[in-house]
Amino acid sequence: MGEAATQLSPTEARLAALDMPRGGWSEAARSEALARVRQMGLPERRDEYWKYTRPDTLTQPGAVPAALFDAGEVPIFDGMERLTIVFVDGVFDPDASDDLSLEGVKIDRLAETDADIHWARDLYGTLEAAGQDPVSRPLAALNTAFATDGVLIHVTGKPSRPISLIYHHADETSDAILHHVIRLDPGAELTVLENGPAAARFNKCMEVEIADGACFHHVRAQGRDHERRAATHIFTRLGEESVFKSFTLTANGVLTRNECVIELTGDNAIAHVAGACVGDGDFHHDDTVFITHDAVGCESRQVFKKVLRNGATGVFQGKILVKKDAQKTDGYQISQSLLLDGDSQFLAKPELEIYADDVACSHGSTSGAIDEEALFYLRSRGVPHAEATDLLTLAFLAEAVEEIADEALREEITGRMAAWLERHRT
Repeated sequence: MGEAATQLSPTEARLAALDMPRGGWSEAARSEALARVRQMGLPERRDEYWKYTRPDTLTQPGAVPAALFDAGEVPIFDGMERLTIVFVDGVFDPDASDDLSLEGVKIDRLAETDADIHWARDLYGTLEAAGQDPVSRPLAALNTAFATDGVLIHVTGKPSRPISLIYHHADETSDAILHHVIRLDPGAELTVLENGPAAARFNKCMEVEIADGACFHHVRAQGRDHERRAATHIFTRLGEESVFKSFTLTANGVLTRNECVIELTGDNAIAHVAGACVGDGDFHHDDTVFITHDAVGCESRQVFKKVLRNGATGVFQGKILVKKDAQKTDGYQISQSLLLDGDSQFLAKPELEIYADDVACSHGSTSGAIDEEALFYLRSRGVPHAEATDLLTLAFLAEAVEEIADEALREEITGRMAAWLERHRT
């Protein structure tokens, strides 16, 4: 067996370690996704969109062990009214979760919907498959094929509470694959919160279809001081005058790759995706975003800020594609890093590809150190050096945090960043 295993390609070795769920409405989509994985092959360092991030530990047959970690603090979002759904190493925990009933929303579990007919049948894997062009995303296809659980959320109204997805890590070698499907009907509105270390290795995919006039808010906090390795994907398609806003806070973790693929297909749609990360030491964080404007009068924003120290690495790859009929497009992209020492690095690849002539698109990327004049100003007014550095760091991150529409969530995220900075003062 060992000799035979060495004969397998890296892709086939990974596939051989997984069991694909069989039967039910998702089987056809899973089989198609498996065929995509085999055709593309799992990512390698030589691939254009992986040249800054080593995919090895995300694609090898077994997960690298990650020590369990107890944060010892009140969980984020804990003081908010919300419907809570808990997964432990990728397995739904009914005892820790709330009842899944909520007005204006129908929630099912992927693992429990094995009938031949379900509303998600026409959506599961569809946005992921569309997002493979023009850039291959094999880890997302792998997810569609092998996801063992997730939530299927059909939003028909405007629920009074957000849905909170919490991921816990209880097994040092867990390898979790979750797939969420969310559909918002015309005029509907939903906020989804996500947080937790999830697993030793975590592959998550979220497909979000937003109909005309609907609004989707997404705020995610990816654990702190944890040895996790994670690849996440969000695929979304927007209808006319719809809104998509997503923000991610990442604090530590050995390897995190967050991909977001957005398609604006309805006129006057709005899509904002933002992130703030703070990393220390053995930390590699990659934001990869691809936004396609395929309708008139749409707006997109990409705002990413990274604070790095003690040899941490940050990556940003962001693209805006404006198709020829997408006139009056407003596309904005900014990626910036604050390097708190000379050992850290920020690698950026911003891109614009425009085929329309009536557009306003811009991108920029910068990397630098703390503003010494501003630091001197604060010190001269009695602010200790460490506190002054933290204040300037929070000010640097503020533009990304401001993308969160809800004031209470903004304050919660800012408080968590301030606490991280205080814990990591030198």
